[in-house]
Amino acid sequence: QVRLVESGGGLVQPGGSLRLSCAASGSIFVIAYMGWSRQTPGKEREPVASITSGGLTTYADSVKGRVTISRDNVKKTVYLQVSSLKPEDAAVYYCNVRGTYYDGPDMKVFDSWGQGTQVTVSA
Repeated sequence: QVRLVESGGGLVQPGGSLRLSCAASGSIFVIAYMGWSRQTPGKEREPVASITSGGLTTYADSVKGRVTISRDNVKKTVYLQVSSLKPEDAAVYYCNVRGTYYDGPDMKVFDSWGQGTQVTVSA
């Protein structure tokens, strides 16, 4: 089993910054992909940024230049640094981690989502 725990959300003023964290735990063998998505009420979840095991990153056009995704492979943690926050960045942010894990003698693929962390942007 794989568990994800997110942290770092909260209330931030426009123009401010914050860093979200998502730590994975469990019998993980390899983490191939780590990413962040966000969702506001009434809208579909949208990808924000992702990073592969090789360090290849992708960013949504709406956040390019303001967001940096990074990962610590030893800690099995992915980070999302967001700066110059805008009101439209307010959302619940979810991390998504994919890879393989041990299930007894077997190795299985996992695709897990965190519980979500609320980011509010307001003066």
